Order: sequence, then C-alpha cells, then structure tokens
Amino acid sequence: MLEATPLGDGWILRYESDTPAASVPGCVHTDLMAAGVIPDPFLGRDETEVAWVGRRDWTYERELGDLSASVAHEQTDLVFDGLDTVAEISLDGRPLGTVRNMHRSYRFDVTGLSGRLSVRFVSAYAEAEAVRGRLGERPAAYAEPYQYLRKMACSFGWDWGPTLVTAGIWRPVRLERWSTARIARVRPLVTVDEGVGVVELAVDVERTRGEAPLTVEATVGGVRARATVDGSGGVVRLRVPDAEVWWPRGYGEQPLYDVELRLLYGEDALDVWRRRVGFRTVELDRRPDAHGTGFTLVVNGERLFARGVNWIPDDVFPSRITRARYRERLEQAAAAGVDLVRVWGGGIYESEDFYDACDELGLLVWQDFPFACAAYPEEQPLRGEVEAEARENVVRLMPHPSLVLWNGNNENLWGFRDWGWEPALAGDSWGEGYYLGVLPRVVAELDPTRPYTAGSPWSGSWRHHPNDPAHGTHHSWEVWNREDYADYRLSVPRFVAEFGWQAPPAYTTLRRALPGEELAPDSPGVLHHQKADDGNGKLERGLARHFAVPDGDFDRWHYLMQLNQARAGAAGIEHWRAHWPVCAGTVVWQLNDCWPVTSWAAIDGDGREKPLYHELKRLYADRLLTLRARDGRLEWAAVNQSAQDWRGTLILRRMSVEGEVLGQAAVELAAVGRTVARAGVPRELTPVGPKEFLVADAEGLRALHFPVPDRDVPYPAPRFDVALAPDGITVTARTLVRDLLLQADRLDPGARADRGLVTLLPGEEVTIGVSGWRTPDVRSARSALYCVEPTR
Repeated sequence: MLEATPLGDGWILRYESDTPAASVPGCVHTDLMAAGVIPDPFLGRDETEVAWVGRRDWTYERELGDLSASVAHEQTDLVFDGLDTVAEISLDGRPLGTVRNMHRSYRFDVTGLSGRLSVRFVSAYAEAEAVRGRLGERPAAYAEPYQYLRKMACSFGWDWGPTLVTAGIWRPVRLERWSTARIARVRPLVTVDEGVGVVELAVDVERTRGEAPLTVEATVGGVRARATVDGSGGVVRLRVPDAEVWWPRGYGEQPLYDVELRLLYGEDALDVWRRRVGFRTVELDRRPDAHGTGFTLVVNGERLFARGVNWIPDDVFPSRITRARYRERLEQAAAAGVDLVRVWGGGIYESEDFYDACDELGLLVWQDFPFACAAYPEEQPLRGEVEAEARENVVRLMPHPSLVLWNGNNENLWGFRDWGWEPALAGDSWGEGYYLGVLPRVVAELDPTRPYTAGSPWSGSWRHHPNDPAHGTHHSWEVWNREDYADYRLSVPRFVAEFGWQAPPAYTTLRRALPGEELAPDSPGVLHHQKADDGNGKLERGLARHFAVPDGDFDRWHYLMQLNQARAGAAGIEHWRAHWPVCAGTVVWQLNDCWPVTSWAAIDGDGREKPLYHELKRLYADRLLTLRARDGRLEWAAVNQSAQDWRGTLILRRMSVEGEVLGQAAVELAAVGRTVARAGVPRELTPVGPKEFLVADAEGLRALHFPVPDRDVPYPAPRFDVALAPDGITVTARTLVRDLLLQADRLDPGARADRGLVTLLPGEEVTIGVSGWRTPDVRSARSALYCVEPTR
C-alpha cells in the first residue's frame, strides 16, 4: 500500500545571515513575522514597510535523509500540493525541476536520492517583468504585473486588498512511497438517471512494472463494482438505486455518499482514493425569450433565483485559512440566507475544506478560473500552464455536488470591449483563446455534467455587448462609481453577478488595525485602509444624497456609512427579486475581506458582521415583503421563494413621523410557492410630503416607504428606553426610531448581536440578543446604540 509521510517540519527560511524556522504550509511573510523580522502588515501603514519582501528571492530548506528504495517500496516521490509561485527545486545540489504555477501540484521521483532539499523561490515581480519584457505590454485594471504569471492576482493588491506579493510552500508537501502502481488520477462523473444515482470513475494509474495485472474496485452506497485496468487506465461504473438527491439549502437535504476506490494487484491493495459525492443534476437555462437571453440555474429540475455572494480569499496569506475558518465564514453565509457562493477569479481554487463545507451546508459554488481584470498573454509557457492547471483543478473539484458552474474569467471580455484594451493590444493575444477555446474544451472533455460560461459579465456571444443587462450575466458598477443606489431600480438585468456599496469595517476592527490613531474619515491609517480609487469621495457623495454628511463626528460618520451600505443592498435586491423570473439571481459584492479595510464586504477582515450582513438575512429570506414606486404608482410585492403558498393579510398603514395613523387597509396576500405576488397600494394610502410614510406588515415581515430622502424627513428626536434582557437588551420606542443599530463590538470586542438595523414605531419594542458580552450594563448598551437623527 502506498505510504505518505508529511514533510511539514524541519524547514528553515534563508534570510541573509539568519535562518529562521519556516512553517510549511506557509509563506515568507508569515515566517518573517513569526521571527520578528517584519511587522504585521495589516496594522497601521506597515504594509508599505514590507514591500521589499516581494522583490527578493527566498529559499526554503530541510534535510530529507536517505531516500533509497526499501524492500517494500520500489519508488519514492516528492509531492508538493502547492508552490507559490516560480521556484527551482533541488536535492543535495541536484536539480529536480522548475515550477511556475501557484495553482498546480507537482511530483518528482526522488528514489535512491538523499541529502538537503532546497526550494528556491524567484521573486514574482522578477518573473512577471521578464515575461512582460518577452511578450510585450498587456493592459490591466491595475499597474501591477499580475497577468504575466499563474499566481493569485490579488496578492498584487486590489481595490479592497493590500499589495503583499507572497512566496512559499503554501500547501502541504509529503513523500509518497509505493510499488507496482499507484492511482494517478480519478475523474468522477456523478449523475442521476431516472431516480438512480450513477457514478462513473475513470482511473489513471502510474506503474513501475508495466506487465502487472491490475484491477480497480469501487464502493458507494452499499454498491460494489470492479473493472480491469487496461494499460494506464480503466473505468468502473456503479448504479445506486433510490439514491437520495442532494439539494441546495432551502430546497431540501444534502445527503452525501462515501466513495472508495482501491487499486488492486491480485487481492493486495496498492493504493486507495476516497471522496464524498452527492447525486443531483444541474443545468443553465440560457434560452432567448421576450426579455433577452436568460441565465437561470436549474438544479434537479427546479429553477432557482440565486441568492448569492462573491467570495475572495479570506486572507491575503491563504495558507493561514484553516478548515475551521472556512466553516465559520460559510456558516455565516448560510445563516444570512445565501445559497450561492461565487469564487472570484482574482483569487485561487480554494482548498477541499471550502468545498466540503459548501457540500454540507447546501451552498452552490460558482467557480471562476483564475483570471481577472486584465489582458492575459496566450503564448507559451503560459498557455500550457493554463491548460495543465485547468485539467488538474477540474478533476480535483468534480466530486463536490455544491460545484454547479465553471466560469472562464472575471471582467476580461468586458474589459476588452469597453476599457480601451482592443486598440492598445493591436492584435496581441489577450485571453480570448482561453475563455472561448481552451477552458470550454477542457470542461467539456473532463466534466460534461456541469455548465460552463465564458466570463462574468458575458452576454453569451459577441453579438451583444458583454455587459448587456438583457443578456446573460451583468456587473452593475456604474451605480457605485457615479450614481445613486436608487438607480438600481431603473433596470432588470437577467442575472446580477456583481454589485455593491462600500462601508468601513466594525469600529473594533478599525481600532485594532490602527492602534493609537485618532480616527477620522481622512486620518492617515483610515485612508491607507481604503484601497478604492476615490473611495471615500464616492462614499461621501453617496451618503450626501440621503443624509447630511457629519462634520467632525467619526462615530456618526461610521454609523451612517454602514447604514447606507445596507440601504444600497436593499435597494438592489428588493427590486431584482421582485422581478423573478426575468431576473434569476443577485450575487452581492462581496461576502468577506482578506484584511481590515473599508470595502464592499458584509463581513469585515476580523470576521465581524456589518449591518449589511444582517440586512441580507431579510433580503435573502424565503419570503420578502417590499414597497416600491412603479410606473408612477406605489406597489407592494410579496416574494415567495419557499415551496409553500403564502396566504394571509397584508396591513398597510399611512403614518406621520409623529406616529399618527393617517389611513389603514387590510388586503389579501396570496403568493404561490416560488412566485412573486404584487399589487398597487390604494391611492388614499400613498404618503404625501416629507412628514408621511407607508408601513406594510404581514406575518412578522415589514416594509417601509418614505417618499423623500432621509435628509428631508423631519424626524422627531428619537426617544427610547433600554433594559437588560436575558442574553441581550430590550429597546422600547417612545417615538419613531429609524434604523436602530446596536454596535455590539463597542460593548466588548468579542460581542456579537443577533440582528442589525430595525425601525420601531412608537410603543414598539425589540429584544436584541448579544453573545460574548462579559459585563452587561444599561449605560454601555445605550452608548452603543445608534439611529437616524433629525437633520441639523
């Protein structure tokens, strides 16, 4: 049987005359921090103090000892699951090979060798600049040369991320000793055929003895089958009667089946492969219709409105992301009502831990291939690297039922057409051959069970603009960059794959990241942790359309910016969900952050939930109630994404800001499962002028409509009572209290609230659960409560 020996210990990092211990998996930055050589680049402006690290070459070393083949094993392989990025590997001075792709694994035959193992990493900058020198300039959204090598693009910085260009052995390394043959690859095709689960396992083997007769034996769901290995491969098929179907969360359960495949020489097991699979079907409906060209995911025959979030690497040093951290972040997503996670193309193919958690939680995965916001050369050796990494990762991720879509790139087709690339390239290669050639060919050959789309955004062909909202996927960024978020309501894209609004992280996250700094919107550290072009300017212009921008009151500025982010998300999602099935999904930019920063994230770099996160719980719930102006009239809409019909009474109240009910009506609400019901609001209940608003209530859900921006509403001075409650606080309103928010981290750095923004009418109360609050008291609770106040 193949034996694997981990090689995580005993490494050193060559740094001038010192040789600090190195962690494997890990990277140069984390090793230098552990040794006290560099400061934490997440704090203050120390990111700039460590920029030199990415410009140097680095060497990892350790002793391997004698690797002579024993009697029991004919061959010994040195296996790296991930090297970041360009490296020369040698053993006792003997070259083993050169690698140049962070997204691949590597294997070297070291049978009979011994001595000191050395992995010398060349600066990613040096390699990228050398490739650029050979192939010529390629345009990109950022000045850094990330498009010239196969490395996590956002390690070169992004409009939410620091520039920390890493190097290191970022995934596990081991020795594998084996004889006769080993399993080189298993490609599982998992389908459902008229209620029967079908698993087809295509097996590739590597041999030391070509004549040895081999078989493979597979088991799944109590079914066992064998097949002969013919030369270097074989196929074994299994049918599982009455297989339970895997569903996305909210649509059913997530049964998973253990699959085991053994490679046999006679009855002796030489190697074993184990995974979990789920039985389900997935299609992408892109048929043209009266509204354009659709983009609707269909799982097990059920058409879905995708309630999605974009995922970036959860740490700029991805080797630090543990299985527990993946699970925590993805459980946060599921708890917010999310059912789809898009793994964005400027990052990585995530570890098995990520996809395992998605399988278990019922989170659909949209997987980008790692290309983002740049023209990518297609010449060799890059072209060969792209195909090799695609082949490896398609097969690696195929067992996961959560994976439902392959996507060729992020914004590159759009960039070619709209960002001035086409004339600048003057005929040079830019990546189209990958997105419309190599990648769909690889997916069609290896994983025909899943759909592929060439990019996001992408209209389906060059007959339409790549970002045409009527065709395929759409990225809505004009709103954040130039317009008011109310303008989300001006169009109905077929699928909104990116949209978002910024806000600062939680107060305690900022305080930790900027120790000793007097916080202000334009203080040095706050500006350093804002990476978007004119980010604070866009924040303040966006706020000024709705609120008076606070002058000199950071706490008030911080609250209003977080409120405005939640309002922006609500404006888009409420509108687009109400237009199902024309619009078939929203994917918020973004779920998470990779460090403490002002960004579009719902969960900040320290893992704290912003108000947007809690707002997503409402926006992505199976049932959503909304009020909106349409065709010159106010309309209510009841979005019912559950399978059960929603029938009840909708109470509409026209009210004054002083709390007086000016008119009221009860109307029938009836929304069949998986549909949207809508009707006009009686004209006599339509609020008139700045002092009036409309409240809609149904079965514990509420929607509000104010006809003017908050800055024009004559809110009363908010009055409310605060009392301690078991595991939280109770707030009782004495006036209208608009968008009350408990910033729990101000009570205790480890405290979390179970809800975000809430509007209370006079006499109403709410209990906010708080966990992690070590010494509860009313005074501190009141000081951590914020709400909308009258414009001064």
